[in-house]
Amino acid sequence: MARVPDMTVDLLKPEDRDLLKRNIALHRALTNSPNAARAFSGLGQFIRFKSVLDPRLRELAILQVGWLARSAYEWSHHVKIGYDFGVTDDDIRALIAESANQDTLLDPLAKLVLRAAREAYAGPGVSDPTFEALRGHFDNERLVDLVLVISFYCAVVRVLSSLDIRVEPEYQPYLDKYPLPA
Repeated sequence: MARVPDMTVDLLKPEDRDLLKRNIALHRALTNSPNAARAFSGLGQFIRFKSVLDPRLRELAILQVGWLARSAYEWSHHVKIGYDFGVTDDDIRALIAESANQDTLLDPLAKLVLRAAREAYAGPGVSDPTFEALRGHFDNERLVDLVLVISFYCAVVRVLSSLDIRVEPEYQPYLDKYPLPA
């Protein structure tokens, strides 16, 4: 059970009920603070719908953060979402192997994006050599979007862990298919 109550639409003020249009456990917890939920959701909506970053690469970066954080919630949700944006089972298996420093057949740009996510997750940020390599593939807008995606999801996994948000039953099959290491 989460550390804060699950909010429901009927518990929210009418002007805040839109915050649960995507009625997932994370949103039900965040709406305990409607203003915070709105701010959080705003950046999430930008990342999902307005970023110019290739959506497959975006999802691979998010999955890399979820894998490193051992965030069952983030990992399971973005395995499902990743499928919708072109991430394949081969990509997911390659991400897992890349995380263990194993060689894969993943395309070089995807490997570079995963490396950037691993570096930023480990801190303090993406290294100069990796950033310069990314510059060879992305314009400044895409570079900023990638860094923002990675950094935001580093925060998301910490929110999920701190609030003890649990995987909903409908996302469990994705976690079962690709379980996180112990």
